[in-house]
Amino acid sequence: MESVTGHVVIVMAPMGSGKGTLVARALETFPSLTTTVSCTTREPRPGEVDGREYHFLSSAEFSEKVASGEFLEWATFGLNRYGTLKSEIIPKLEAGIVVIAEIEVQGVEQLHALIPPDHMTTVYIEAGGWEVLRAPALARAPMSEAELAMRYERFLVERESKKIADVIIDNSADDSSIAEYQFINLITSIYDTVPL
Repeated sequence: MESVTGHVVIVMAPMGSGKGTLVARALETFPSLTTTVSCTTREPRPGEVDGREYHFLSSAEFSEKVASGEFLEWATFGLNRYGTLKSEIIPKLEAGIVVIAEIEVQGVEQLHALIPPDHMTTVYIEAGGWEVLRAPALARAPMSEAELAMRYERFLVERESKKIADVIIDNSADDSSIAEYQFINLITSIYDTVPL
């Protein structure tokens, strides 16, 4: 990873935190900003498209990519696996591009060991406790009690990830414009450090 000249913005947040909205706003604001599409073994939710929200893989396909070393990082949450392909991020960083990546906590720790710290910023989106986040998550995608219990366990792990974040953005207010402003300012400051 010595040839990296770009910068990766790793965004961590529990479900229902508004992470997707903040990332979408940043992508609208900065035309040269790009993102990654993660792989997952979970089933697509209504409205999700393969290659847009995720690359939806069977368990066997995911295992093949793990065995062949195609993942930069991967992690297991509940009954599903998630991962970022090397091809989704390394060529972009080597080309001097600023990349936003939404990555699971276990994956963030792996990336910290691979990417030079001056080419990476880890952001945690704070949006309140479980009861606050549970309602919007359920409204977006109905879940069984078993899946909800796994999501709660995941929330506890994700909340702990604040400890490894470089920046914490508070998105707990009813008005998300403050969090959007902070996130846009952060991306602007990162562009100021990337050589053109």
